[in-house]
Amino acid sequence: MDDDLHVRSGDELTAAEVYDIWRIRDVVFAVEQQCDEPDVDGIDLLPTCHHLWFADADGPTSYLRTFTTESGVRKVGRVATRQDQRGRGLSSRLLRAVLERWGDAEVRLGAQAYLHDWYAGFGFERCGENFWEAGIEHVPMRRLPRA
Repeated sequence: MDDDLHVRSGDELTAAEVYDIWRIRDVVFAVEQQCDEPDVDGIDLLPTCHHLWFADADGPTSYLRTFTTESGVRKVGRVATRQDQRGRGLSSRLLRAVLERWGDAEVRLGAQAYLHDWYAGFGFERCGENFWEAGIEHVPMRRLPRA
C-alpha cells in the first residue's frame, strides 16, 4: 500500500490521473450508490479544484476533491473510498489534509445524511435543511475558520 498523499490542482492532472479519479468515483457513486446524476460537472479540471488521494497498484484507494466556488467559498465533495480499502481511516486522513491546508477559511460540504456525525467529528455543523442530490439525502454542513 502506498500511503503517500497525492495532491493536484485540476490543471495539473495527467490524463491517467483523470481516468483513475473518474474510475473510483464511477464505481463508488454510479455502481455502488446508484446516483442518478452525472458525476462530470465541469469542475474537475479547473485550477481552483484540488484533488487529493491515496493509491496502490490498482489505482486510487481513497479520494476527495475540494474547490473554491466563484463566490470564493471552499467546498469539499466526491469523497470516495474503494470497497476493499474501507475501515482504514483513509477518508479521515484526506479530510484532515484539506483542513490543514485550507482550514483557515470556512469550508462547506453536502454530507450524505448518514455521514452527518462523521463530519461533525471534524468540526462541521449543519447550516441548512436537508436536500436531495443524485437521489441521496444530504445535509448542508460548514466548518468555520479555525481560530
